[in-house]
Amino acid sequence: MTMAMPHISELSSNWWALALRGAVAILLGLLALTMPGITIAALVTIFGVFMFIDGVLAIMAALRGVREHDRWGWMLIEGIAGIFAGLIAFFIPATGALALVWLVAAWAIVTGVLEIGAAIRLRKLIEGEWLLLAAGVLSVMLGFFVRSRPGIGIALLATWIGVYALFSGIATLVLAYRIRKWAHDHV
Repeated sequence: MTMAMPHISELSSNWWALALRGAVAILLGLLALTMPGITIAALVTIFGVFMFIDGVLAIMAALRGVREHDRWGWMLIEGIAGIFAGLIAFFIPATGALALVWLVAAWAIVTGVLEIGAAIRLRKLIEGEWLLLAAGVLSVMLGFFVRSRPGIGIALLATWIGVYALFSGIATLVLAYRIRKWAHDHV
């Protein structure tokens, strides 16, 4: 069984979910950058909240896609993975920085690959898909960087998460509004 990437009609009817995901990512990025002395437990909790909310929003978009008979499998998988990562962060915070490093790396790589796939699919339909492609490439790069240095200091990890979340959130917001404009122009 193969799963298809999100269809443009699925994305256009859920542009608001992309915008909300972008706003949550920007909030996470600003918190991580402005509070460098934050403890690992607080960082794990903030990341867990982000992952959980991001997962719930992705599942909501997938469920809407089911009702509209659109392709929804990838969004459902992304949502389940986000909720699972969020729950791990909530219930196993004592695992410390190493768990966060591996969690961030895995999530960033998977999300980046999914974003790159979606951008490739959207390239024929809208302008500005390169923003999603750039966010995906940055996500994969962040994942491999963090994975290759598990002993990295938490301050550096907080900075990387902050920068990544800020840029990813901005790119996601811009994409959401471009998709909204595309849907409005093609009604």
